[in-house]
Amino acid sequence: MPTLYAALDDRLLVVRGGTDGWRATAALGGHRFECVAAASDAPERVFAGTVEAGLQRSTDGGETWESVGGFDDRVTAVTVSPHDPGVVWVGTEPSAVYRSADAGATFAPCSDLTTLPSAERWSYPPRSHTHHVRWISINPHDPTHVYVAVEAGAFLRSLDGGETWTDHPEGGRRDNHTLAVHPDAPCRVYTAAGDGYAETPDCGDTWEYPDEGLDHRYVWGLAVDAGDPETVVVSASDGARSAHWLDSAEAYVYRRDGDSDRWSLAMDGLPDPEGTTRATLAAGDPCEFYALTNRGLFHSTDAARSWDRLDVDWPEEPQQVGWGLAVV
Repeated sequence: MPTLYAALDDRLLVVRGGTDGWRATAALGGHRFECVAAASDAPERVFAGTVEAGLQRSTDGGETWESVGGFDDRVTAVTVSPHDPGVVWVGTEPSAVYRSADAGATFAPCSDLTTLPSAERWSYPPRSHTHHVRWISINPHDPTHVYVAVEAGAFLRSLDGGETWTDHPEGGRRDNHTLAVHPDAPCRVYTAAGDGYAETPDCGDTWEYPDEGLDHRYVWGLAVDAGDPETVVVSASDGARSAHWLDSAEAYVYRRDGDSDRWSLAMDGLPDPEGTTRATLAAGDPCEFYALTNRGLFHSTDAARSWDRLDVDWPEEPQQVGWGLAVV
């Protein structure tokens, strides 16, 4: 059974499956969280990015934690390389990318993002004086190909492991939230963005915008079926306020597969959209997805056609918005 690391507003939960069901344990409290990452090749090593305490690392599945990397800035993105679990990528606010080759013990800065021409227009609306790296993905066939989502402002890419960066391509989304890649489609990059969903078939050179049936265009969560690069699941709302704010939340989940060019609602078993924040999504085994919202943690074994709520203790008061979800 898998282990799930779920980053909520002010705590991180470790959720483990077993023969007697699922059990959630609060592993790291007292911080404000932005992201979480782990790798199946090293499932007990987990990284959590925070607002005020830099990057936290556990090497024993969440039992103990230590601060690593010496980050003073808000850590807004963390990714473990699919090629080597000892290689860890971190994104911060203000927008910068760092790389570790020793499982997070030390980090080196990559080339400066803010020298790129498009950086003069980057701005994150709630804190308009700044911007941040919201997501980092690594090409599954080439560890030197790195894709970066800047919120809000750009899709960036490097073909040399962060030594140099190619600036925002024509047609790319600007308010990028989540990126995804797939080993069976090595040149494809998927992006969920505030200005809509998009895909590139050629690592960012050109872009496509399959949006038929996607009635809510502020897209946040994104996951791709581990066994099928054509099956994509996203969470979406009318705008940022209905996506993130508990007092006006209204969010939906959609799916699309190779049998149809249209998106369709994938809400069977999920809570009513009204009062539900946008889901943070993650893929497990083929046909398996997980969704994290303020209403709990949900599991699908039929490629997001239907969902079941995991029966675990859940913090009800105050309600918690999900910021990161890792499945190992």
